Amino acid sequence: MKTSSLKLKTFAEYKKAYKKSVENPEKFWGKIAEEFTWQKKWDNTLSYNFSIPEVKWFEGGKLNITENCLDRHLENIGNKTAIIWEPNDPDEESRHITYRQLYVKVCRFANVLKSNGIKKGDRVCIYMPMIPELAIAMLACARIGAVHSIVFAGFSSSAIASRINDAECKMLITANEVYRGTKRINLKSICDEALKKTPTIENVIVYRRTVEPTEMTAGRDKFWFDELQKVNQDCDAEVMDAEDLLFILYTSGSTGKPKGMVHTTGGYMVGATYSFSNVFQMNDENDVYWCTADIGWITGHSYIIYGPLCAGVTTVMFEGIPNYPDYGRFWEICDKLKVTHFYTAPTAIRSLAKQPIAFVNKHKLSTLKVLGSVGEPINEEAWHWYNDNIGKGNCPIVDTWWQTETGAIMISPLAGITPTRPTFATLPLPGVQPALMNEHGEEITNIHEKAEGRLAIKFPWPSMARTVWGDHQRYKEVYFSAYPNMYFTGDGAYRDATGNYRITGRVDDVVIVSGHNLGTAPIENAMNEHEGVAESAVVGFPHDVKGNALYAFVILYPGVEATDELKKEIRDLVSSTIGAIAKPDVIQFVKGVPKTRSGKIMRRILRKIASKDTSNLGDTSTLLNPEIIQEIIDGAL
Repeated sequence: MKTSSLKLKTFAEYKKAYKKSVENPEKFWGKIAEEFTWQKKWDNTLSYNFSIPEVKWFEGGKLNITENCLDRHLENIGNKTAIIWEPNDPDEESRHITYRQLYVKVCRFANVLKSNGIKKGDRVCIYMPMIPELAIAMLACARIGAVHSIVFAGFSSSAIASRINDAECKMLITANEVYRGTKRINLKSICDEALKKTPTIENVIVYRRTVEPTEMTAGRDKFWFDELQKVNQDCDAEVMDAEDLLFILYTSGSTGKPKGMVHTTGGYMVGATYSFSNVFQMNDENDVYWCTADIGWITGHSYIIYGPLCAGVTTVMFEGIPNYPDYGRFWEICDKLKVTHFYTAPTAIRSLAKQPIAFVNKHKLSTLKVLGSVGEPINEEAWHWYNDNIGKGNCPIVDTWWQTETGAIMISPLAGITPTRPTFATLPLPGVQPALMNEHGEEITNIHEKAEGRLAIKFPWPSMARTVWGDHQRYKEVYFSAYPNMYFTGDGAYRDATGNYRITGRVDDVVIVSGHNLGTAPIENAMNEHEGVAESAVVGFPHDVKGNALYAFVILYPGVEATDELKKEIRDLVSSTIGAIAKPDVIQFVKGVPKTRSGKIMRRILRKIASKDTSNLGDTSTLLNPEIIQEIIDGAL
């Protein structure tokens, strides 16, 4: 694929493309899709019905995404570096893997999957550190038509088990250990705990990241390297329909268990690659792109692996953390690898901005051309620090808005093309038709006046998730029930008089903490498992590094003493049930929480108390127990 033919080069070209994409979406996306390698062209570009909801793009088209990531590059750029892997320890050597080497590694591991009984349509859970073998495993799944379900390697054993069981995975791929800063974490023991409750798992493949002895279960567990010795490197790509499943990725819901978002092959490939090429504007053969996300999140799927590899660029994978061995690690890597395009989260920017500027100043950062922000809205102070100190005022910042469910960036500047405005995601990408909805559920159609509302999308785009795995009704209720014939994002937004969008945050019971979407219901459920806890309510409150942190209001059973030790037990329970990222920063023991007469907790009031903003609590006349509010305020921490 000639990615240059996908790329818009001026703001006038963007406006022209956007107009075409709205007036004739099928023709617009069809032309873009033709730039990819297909084994058979599609019969129908788009059919959809948002009331079911059902969306199909490039129906009848036959392809394999790995042929677009790997095979088609071999002739012209086979010797170009596809992945640079930077280890946790700066003294350990980086690995440079060319497109040809990656192709061979993927084909060989695809044969390992096949020799262990994995076939098209089977689900494979991957729980691995940020090492090249994670990328190889996911691409090997895609090569043979298996559906990968990657779980972030910071989640607990029960979180892994619930995801494996929901998707009925046949295989688990993991590593014995992972390095994270000064820590060494035994991933295999976490998996062994999860595997006590996962009857569908038949085989476990273990990559040896360290030389430590690893407990293996005979007949089930196999070492990665041992399995590779049994296979060759010839593996034809499985022929997939455009609408065949590519992966399931779990995201937090506002209620109950995590949602397994289903992404399909053709549309996801087109959307991820088109958005990558246009937002980041990588124009030089020697450009090096680094997204600091973990592949366990959608950002890593779309913008470390699939988008960059389809576009034939060099992408960086980093195993470590921003503050090891010191707070200059990101900037040291940028210089060392000559990074030109850098994409990270506001949380990381805020945390690094708090450190002495000497950590930045001892690095040149002279190769940087484009900076990106992802995961949550960036605040103005962080935007300016990033712009002034990292970009030196010379690098456009692409503040990207999108979701696990959208599969690809939806609203963002195109680097060096779109006029930027601090904290604004600016304009929708071609093919994306946003709608700002008022409190009456009506679209605010005048784009020349300032407006604030809820953000919906009124027309399908190729990379959108097709369903929630095993629960289409939930997909319909969560995303398509708020507004007729529209996808509801769950986010609020402000639009200025020039049509630029600024995302104002979640409007449901999902809190974005350090860029991670955390549903409050699963955290409350975990806390309520403690024998001393009668009820709990979790809300987000502003935090100057994480963006938001979690504040838990906890009601104890009569006779249970409110102690610091009890707070620790509750936090530990959340950590072991969900993961350390879900631990509340603040726990306040209370006698009750404000509820409506129907028994619904008034989280709006709790959010204000947690944020120390109690000057105007709004109408409390409908509460069952308004007197509890002052009591909570008096005891607030």
